[in-house]
Amino acid sequence: MEHLANSGPSLRVLTRSDLADIELPPEQVIRAVEDGYLALESGASRCPTKMMIDLPVESRDSIAFSMLGFDAARDLVGYKTSYRKGSDNRDQYYTTITLYDDETGLPYALMDCQKIGASRTPATTALIARECARSGATSVTMLGTGLQSMNTLAYLLTVLPNLQHLRLHGTHPEGVKDTLDVLQRWFPDRSVELIGTAKSLNNTSSDSISHAVTSAREIIAADTDAVRDAVSTSDITVVASGRAWHPKIHTSWIPEGGLLISVASKGVADGAVAEADRVIATSKGQFDLVGQRLLQGRNVQLDATLPDILASQVPGRISDSERIFAFCSGMIVTDIPIAHELAVRAFSAGRGSEVTLWS
Repeated sequence: MEHLANSGPSLRVLTRSDLADIELPPEQVIRAVEDGYLALESGASRCPTKMMIDLPVESRDSIAFSMLGFDAARDLVGYKTSYRKGSDNRDQYYTTITLYDDETGLPYALMDCQKIGASRTPATTALIARECARSGATSVTMLGTGLQSMNTLAYLLTVLPNLQHLRLHGTHPEGVKDTLDVLQRWFPDRSVELIGTAKSLNNTSSDSISHAVTSAREIIAADTDAVRDAVSTSDITVVASGRAWHPKIHTSWIPEGGLLISVASKGVADGAVAEADRVIATSKGQFDLVGQRLLQGRNVQLDATLPDILASQVPGRISDSERIFAFCSGMIVTDIPIAHELAVRAFSAGRGSEVTLWS
């Protein structure tokens, strides 16, 4: 693949604002992420387990990790770093990705990775749902309204257009508003029920949404039973909440034939994996690294990984009655294609600043 060229041996820096208004259609993102998984499963791409450090000051609730990978389709190496200070403030999460051209060995782009993560994570969630939800699934409950959540409902509808009942829970008004805005951009005819308010929002103005969310925040926070009721009546439940106030979600709460997708494990109960009939993960290595709390020391068999399912090596679901737990963790082979596409568009628009590192 022909790569973007800087004016010389230099690195193009793309900031968050350089990328902010570049929109990739959900179908394109999902297809790119699926291609990344398939290339990994075939052995062409490479993706070692992420390196993660739990920082020693427990009260800070901080985490730092890095990922390295090779995208065979684009002949690119990517290196990603992330640091999170707490989990309640999106402004305290910092993540970057550097793209290297494997022909020349030169890095050609250093990018803010916030938008990339906000695209590839819900794309992975959507692929899990497409492969593992029971046939005829019509309902989904989304818990969480952070940056990696706001695209999820729109991406789920892209792969499962027959979903009719969309429920959303969140305690941050701006996050709820962002999620609803994204959904209305791609699916303007669809409505969402805010859990705890039973208020259907359909083609509502942004001002009205903000007012409804703000006024409902305390009602939502007080109504913990509404969360369990929603989970117990949804074909698909996505838990992407951070330091969640809501009751920790158990796999045993989902209905027979239900699918529970854990994106941020803080919202899922300890031992939730052991309650499942079938356990799926995006990566065995990452599941072993960061999923130990969910196992609670129990010897739980991982039944399949998403790349193997996408390649039709194993089924996502064996029967419509089994309860499935899916552990969704990020892999850099899905970051690289999204980062490259955003870089192509940003470069074409003349954005970014070149930095000469070797002069």
